[in-house]
Amino acid sequence: MLAGSVLAALCFLPTGCLRPRAADEVPSIEFTKIPATGTGGPKLIGEIAGRVKGARPGQRLVLYAYSGVWWVQPFSAQPITQIQADSTWKSPTHMGTEYAALLVDKDFIPASKLNRLPGRGGQVSAVAMVKGHESTTVAPAPIQFGGYAWDVRRLPSDRGGVANPYSAENAWTDAQGMLHLRISKSQDGWACAEVNLQRSLGYGSYVFVVKEVTKLEPATVLGFFTWDDQGAEENNREIDIEISRWGDASSKNTQFAIQPYYVPVNVVRFATPGGRVTYSFRWEPGRVSFKAVRGVGEQHGVNVISQHVFTSGVPSPGSEAVHLNLYVYGKTRMPQQNGTEVVIEKFEYLP
Repeated sequence: MLAGSVLAALCFLPTGCLRPRAADEVPSIEFTKIPATGTGGPKLIGEIAGRVKGARPGQRLVLYAYSGVWWVQPFSAQPITQIQADSTWKSPTHMGTEYAALLVDKDFIPASKLNRLPGRGGQVSAVAMVKGHESTTVAPAPIQFGGYAWDVRRLPSDRGGVANPYSAENAWTDAQGMLHLRISKSQDGWACAEVNLQRSLGYGSYVFVVKEVTKLEPATVLGFFTWDDQGAEENNREIDIEISRWGDASSKNTQFAIQPYYVPVNVVRFATPGGRVTYSFRWEPGRVSFKAVRGVGEQHGVNVISQHVFTSGVPSPGSEAVHLNLYVYGKTRMPQQNGTEVVIEKFEYLP
């Protein structure tokens, strides 16, 4: 009865009914799913999975991906991966050249980044590393839109606070040359859409004409923004026009922003009305001028919906490129209910 009682108690621990470890068994970690090799960056996400042998009840995993240094995965605010009752584990991870898993005690406090991984000993019972594999996936052909070539995203992204899948089938142009972006239901959640220019344009005017956005659900986000994967020192050179209520049905549905967004003066929110709207920003040294107008273009200022000029914290050009995306915001009490589609009629750049 005593042995049965102990086993039953183990089954109620957070890690599930793990097999008790023999006294001489050395814990180990194996990988059953290995992501491709990637250059890192906050937007590129894959999936990693495996199995643990010889774990004690209460132990967890800490995952790292190597890109210059070892970065904890999947997020610094979510550094723990739980071991399931059948001893398996899986997690999204940002991409790297190598991946590592540490079997640790429940009181272990992970570092957000490391120059060198810890060895086995103390609160670390096992360490396993593996190189990323070379991807054999054929990239979708670029989309031609507005006179430019755009790459189509096909890997998950954590923009919006969750690891949304992205589908190349959710971005296309029609016979009139208009760009369609779609959110569709998939077995992994809401499959989103994103395209990005193949080259940087730098200072100048960026214009986006959209058919209709007022019918988007509160958790839907339509974004027009610049992004530099290598430009973290200037908040990735991100300049944003974002159309979303961020999960709050009573909120205004559009914002102009420069990063970091949590600085109050870096964000201006307003309500976009129904119908066709032209959004634009003029990027100059130390200055970004945003504007939204009804219809296509502006006649003597009468069609202006909102305009604002930022002169503080404005990034300088680097390797940024324009991105257009449609995705689901994950940090909301009003989750996405249905798929949706938007039509971007025009993109224009003027030096």
